[in-house]
Amino acid sequence: MDCAVVGGGFTGLAAAAWLRRLEPRKSVALFESGRVGAGSSGYTGGLALPESSAGDLPGLGDVLTGYAETLRQLEVDADLKLPGAWELGREDALPDSPISWNDSGNLRAVRQTLGGTINPGKVVSGLARAAQITGALIFENAPVHNIAFESPLRLEVCGRVVCAQRVLLATNAMSLELSELARRAQPMFTLVVATEPLSPAKLEALGLASGRPFYTIDFPYLWGRLLPNNGVLFGGGLVRLNDWRELANQDVSSGQAAELIARLESRVHRLHPALAGVAITHRWGGPMLVGEEWQPIFMHHPQNPQAIVLGAYSGHGVALSVYLGRWAAEAMLDRRDLPHWDVG
Repeated sequence: MDCAVVGGGFTGLAAAAWLRRLEPRKSVALFESGRVGAGSSGYTGGLALPESSAGDLPGLGDVLTGYAETLRQLEVDADLKLPGAWELGREDALPDSPISWNDSGNLRAVRQTLGGTINPGKVVSGLARAAQITGALIFENAPVHNIAFESPLRLEVCGRVVCAQRVLLATNAMSLELSELARRAQPMFTLVVATEPLSPAKLEALGLASGRPFYTIDFPYLWGRLLPNNGVLFGGGLVRLNDWRELANQDVSSGQAAELIARLESRVHRLHPALAGVAITHRWGGPMLVGEEWQPIFMHHPQNPQAIVLGAYSGHGVALSVYLGRWAAEAMLDRRDLPHWDVG
């Protein structure tokens, strides 16, 4: 086999589709331990943001433009909307800030930046469809248990050995020993709640009528967006884990996650009088991987340069994952070099 992709989220699916789009004669197989989108991509809040969590890294380029163009070329209907985004803070607010919430101080808009929202389910299914149409093979429930970093690389998949000339490890918060990110990034579990549909008057009072998503630039962290039904999604709180395997056992109805969900609900109800009696209709959590200095990890695997490791988006993965997945595909075909973001 020419190229193997490990991980069936936004990154892996985009890379597999782009590999075949660029080189239809190359054989490409994607291995996902569960179902496509079962990790961070299937639990994301759907905020499409520019740059990375660490800002504009050297040579990164225009993430949102590249993201939109990649979706267009792969014919993925993402419900992508880019009205901009609000950066919120407790100091130095805009004089005409439409948002004024009670959250460890007066939380207001400090800047309007680029950004928007997507429909995560449509993106996962659209990228998977694009990968299949171009001829990539997708194997679900096919965990890669080990890789022998030889030439060719030898992947142990469900008791069988698969050989590949190039490999992309796009497992993000999972399989950190395989990607050798266990000491370089912290797996976390982030929490989200969604409200019942709100009236136009309440959305106006909250400062969310424009449809712009929001995120704080200081702590305690809070982010969210308007949903298509006029409910509002709020995310905040992180469960820190000692081992990425704990991600599979997190339950928002018990333990630390349940306590943090309850705090998030209480926090939402206190933000503004318009939210005081609002019903919370959905509660969930999802995995994320936080890299050193909050920047993504995009590098050759330490044991073999023919394997690439990509992940640790630190909460900025919606647009960045697809954008860098395309870049990784080009690097696997020797059409582009990897960036120099390594912090040690």
